[in-house]
Amino acid sequence: MTFDYIIVGAGSAGCVLAHRLSENPAHRVLLLEAGGSDKKFNIQTPAAYSRLHHSKQDWAFSTSPQAAMDGRVMHQPRGKVLGGCSSTNAMAYIRGNKKDYDDWAALGNKGWSYEEVLPYFKKAEHNVQFDNAFHGKNGPLYVSAAQNYVTPLGQAFIDACGEKGIPANADFNGEQQEGAGLFQFTIKAAKRHNTVAAYLKEAMKRPNLRVISKAYSEKILLEAGEKGLRATGVVFRKGGKKREVFAEKEVILSAGTFNSPHLLLLSGIGPQDQLSEFGIELKKELPGVGQNLQDHLISSICSRCNQSITFNSAETPGNLLKYLFTQKGPFTASPLEACAFVKTKPDLDRPDMQLHFAPAHGTDMHDVKSIIKGDDGYTILPTLITPKSVGEVRLQSADPAVPIAIDPRYGSHPDDLETLLRGMRLARELMHTQAFAPYSAGICFPEKHDTDEELLAHIRAKTESCYHPVGTCKMGADGMAVVDDQLRVHGLTGLRVADASIMPRIVAGNTNAPVIMIAEKAADLILGKGGREFEF
Repeated sequence: MTFDYIIVGAGSAGCVLAHRLSENPAHRVLLLEAGGSDKKFNIQTPAAYSRLHHSKQDWAFSTSPQAAMDGRVMHQPRGKVLGGCSSTNAMAYIRGNKKDYDDWAALGNKGWSYEEVLPYFKKAEHNVQFDNAFHGKNGPLYVSAAQNYVTPLGQAFIDACGEKGIPANADFNGEQQEGAGLFQFTIKAAKRHNTVAAYLKEAMKRPNLRVISKAYSEKILLEAGEKGLRATGVVFRKGGKKREVFAEKEVILSAGTFNSPHLLLLSGIGPQDQLSEFGIELKKELPGVGQNLQDHLISSICSRCNQSITFNSAETPGNLLKYLFTQKGPFTASPLEACAFVKTKPDLDRPDMQLHFAPAHGTDMHDVKSIIKGDDGYTILPTLITPKSVGEVRLQSADPAVPIAIDPRYGSHPDDLETLLRGMRLARELMHTQAFAPYSAGICFPEKHDTDEELLAHIRAKTESCYHPVGTCKMGADGMAVVDDQLRVHGLTGLRVADASIMPRIVAGNTNAPVIMIAEKAADLILGKGGREFEF
């Protein structure tokens, strides 16, 4: 089979690309996805998000033992389903800080400053609340504050922040990121609005787009030509059979921060010594493939609640019936509710801490069993959003079925643990404000939280990934860059990467909205529309 474009990975980026590239009926587009359908109750129902960890829709990767985190092997969830992580995340819509993108541009990536990427955020967005210079109203992605269920605890969190000098902020994605407010979500009509619903569903009606699910891509086909090495297709496995498909224009990797570099390495693109170790023929030496791994770390402090108003008491037959027949009640909502972006030191040029707030409590954000039914509580989750620790992913085998080795080196830079400690101190203070007094039944997790030593022990023992890994095919012009600012793989033709792996530095906030922006911009780069103006 021959197509114009082959996209590997139908996640947050791949669905966007499939939609945009197939808008022209002359383009033959193939989208390959290792996972299956997103039409699962736990995917479509916002409150069921936590049940997706360790499910069939989760790649369920793990790290190597992390020395600074008590030697723990830490869970690395990734969406293995149409829509990718947009089908398995908590649906928060956050873009990061303006300075993040200006930093990308300052590194030599032309066209990636905040002013230059803002039109792509707007192009993607249909924002229900905001209609101004920072937001779009005509995009396919529905963005809204919670419409059908909000507890009083979110406002209590905002008021608590006010007591500590953190101003209220209704729009983290507008003029100013710093401050406390309610989240906006990718939820529409009481259902998750993933990139399948926003982009792929409509595109799949087009005869020029073919989607193959449960297709495990194993290798990029490369061919030497007059202009050097060119990507000509993809080898994938489906139903136990190996198949080849060919691209006349381009192959685009949108398989994510772990699987995109894995596919490059399996194809002979990467560090020579690593490829030689596993007997893979070197096609193009790019030492940066798999390097520059960055992620956000998230810790937690929980309080019991003296009222039955939290998600711990929400999973009842009555609430399920209310959701099914009226699209109301707690099943319509993300378990997140509010957040605050703060600077833990006054001399910083942007917030380094994001305090997620959830009207629920448990001891492990990746294990739904830790959320005790009926034991009402709420949680502040200090999140390190400007990490300095940098890790890598590496091959473990030449067998495509063997997952890539993941070593984020969490906490290897001492500043990261110090920043998390400052965040935990602030979260503890917020728990003791007057705003929470009407609801509090006392901090219950961690049990020991009075000293810095106790808080640091909790961070090492219980902190988890906020599942925002980026950077392993970084964009740039230096010797460790994998793609250029057009997202073309250095030294090859017909091959691009468009997903979170291209971020040279992680953004200060949740990563799903930035990945959708990257894909929107990538589509224009592929189609030669990079300089056009948008109308909204």
